[in-house]
Amino acid sequence: MRVLFDQGTPVPLRDSLQQHEVSTAFERGWSELKNGELLDAAEREGFAVLVTTDTKLKFQQNLAGRRIAIVALLTTSWPRIERATAEVAKAIAAATPGSYAEVNIP
Repeated sequence: MRVLFDQGTPVPLRDSLQQHEVSTAFERGWSELKNGELLDAAEREGFAVLVTTDTKLKFQQNLAGRRIAIVALLTTSWPRIERATAEVAKAIAAATPGSYAEVNIP
């Protein structure tokens, strides 16, 4: 599955998702795109999931009809996320087009 990391998503998470093709918005040259533009670009390029730490995205964007799923991490802290990589991987695996899921990171 093609997974895109938004700006705040810790890049080391990529190592826990080796079964997926992971890119970052920065690597794609999309770091300046606003949320709607980023979602549009990601969909055009065939990404299935956007992993973000922007929990306001669900209020700022109409996700109905989107082909990309959103997985929101409730922290930007890599040490905390690192302890919850299994939960993140499960959320990505369960993602369906247009879905939104939050991963609570203890």
